[in-house]
Amino acid sequence: MGRRGPSPKPTALRILQGNPGKIGLNPHEPKLPQAAIDLKPPAFLSTAAEQVWQRLVPDLRAAGLLTSIDVDLLAAYCSTHARWRAAEDFLAAKGFSYIIRGEPTKNEPLGRVKYVQQYPQVAIAHKALQLLCRLGADLGLSPAARSRIHVEKPDATKNPASATAKRIFG
Repeated sequence: MGRRGPSPKPTALRILQGNPGKIGLNPHEPKLPQAAIDLKPPAFLSTAAEQVWQRLVPDLRAAGLLTSIDVDLLAAYCSTHARWRAAEDFLAAKGFSYIIRGEPTKNEPLGRVKYVQQYPQVAIAHKALQLLCRLGADLGLSPAARSRIHVEKPDATKNPASATAKRIFG
């Protein structure tokens, strides 16, 4: 049976947001190392998805929100983003629907309009956007999550994410 309520936030994200609900931090949460500085995108990503990857990885890593085991989740986000953009680009060029016509007749050489059909890209874009929002929230990318993140000014000699983790986790 599914769990009710919103998914719990990762401790690192809660710390960056200043723990506004003052909810106790999980002392047993796994302490994973940050992703490598030169983290490469998985080979299966499309060119469009790889561009999203290249755009997000530096910021996620700088905020301390990306570990090596988050790669698949981030790859899913990037692929979903590329799928959503492709569907939206198609709809921008073609519109949302097309006309299905019957057999041509002498009076109507193009055929009589039977009905208007929605392009499959409408549903693809809608479902991809829903998934994108869910994955983005899990990665700390939703607008609501971003508006609550307060990152201290980084010290040039220290990695801000590792300093925060060290302060919290010892």
